[in-house]
Amino acid sequence: MTTRRILLAGLSAAPALAMPGVLRAQGGGQGAAYPSRTVTIVVPFPPGGGTDVLARILAQNFQESWRQSVIVENRGGGAGRIGLQMVQRAQPDGFTLLVTSTGGIMGLAGAGGDTAFKVRDQLTPVTMIAAPAYVIAMHPGVGAKNVGELVALAKQRPGHFTFGSSGTGAASHLAAELFCSMAGIEMLHVPYRGTGPALTDLIAGRIHLMFAPPQTVAAAVAANQVVNLAVTSERASALLPGVPPASSTGLPGYAAVGWFGLFGPRGMPEAVTAKVAADAATALGLQSTRDRLATLGAEPEPMTPDVFTGYIDADIAKWQRVVRERNITLE
Repeated sequence: MTTRRILLAGLSAAPALAMPGVLRAQGGGQGAAYPSRTVTIVVPFPPGGGTDVLARILAQNFQESWRQSVIVENRGGGAGRIGLQMVQRAQPDGFTLLVTSTGGIMGLAGAGGDTAFKVRDQLTPVTMIAAPAYVIAMHPGVGAKNVGELVALAKQRPGHFTFGSSGTGAASHLAAELFCSMAGIEMLHVPYRGTGPALTDLIAGRIHLMFAPPQTVAAAVAANQVVNLAVTSERASALLPGVPPASSTGLPGYAAVGWFGLFGPRGMPEAVTAKVAADAATALGLQSTRDRLATLGAEPEPMTPDVFTGYIDADIAKWQRVVRERNITLE
């Protein structure tokens, strides 16, 4: 995966916003500055998940800074497609925004077949919100002390070890498939309807591994029911002290994160896009926001719209290769 540290660029390096007049007349009236009325942030998943929580954090901060109502509308269904299509059909005026994740954009990419994916053909990228790593959570009975030992065990017993995910094509699934591909091993994928049921089976020993959000398995790790073998980011995470990256303990070059981002409909005015991106970066820089993201195992990762666009296109191309090489059918 392209190193996020290289791709990240502070919003202060972005070109200055367009003159205020360009931001006017976007708000439903001559001379009205954006935003002059309620803004809706669509979440293409049910309430309560990580995407929803991040959207509500942003919505609260936007409402306070814009002095306008900002509502979050959950439009779940169709593996995220229903909410995505709602935003794609919306007027590109900045009053309908979208918070979605790697998996949601992978759904769009999959609909295009083998065609090279360009996110700006579908949506207007605004900014990344966060790109939390997963942990490789292992049942203690496996007995591996690090990633190198796990790979060695898996090579000795091809197809014996199983890993759970929150569903076929989910970022947790693809992270494990990339791991298998790079390690030259075969493990059996067991898809679940969410991480909760998968964790239940991991604790019971019915599956051996999960590539999971850290907060999902934190209680089980504290109770010594599950072991955090490694983190999937390129570098160690400050939020997971003592958990080494997989790349440093047996699988050099491995990295897999599931990012969350803010988007608008395709063709959103550049000045509006830049304003929303800058205001999102301000919100993500607040200590209160950082503290709330930390409870989700995430750190803020704001990017300029152009940098975020390049990141998405490169990241989706990477996962499309994994899908092809591993013969995965996206749901």
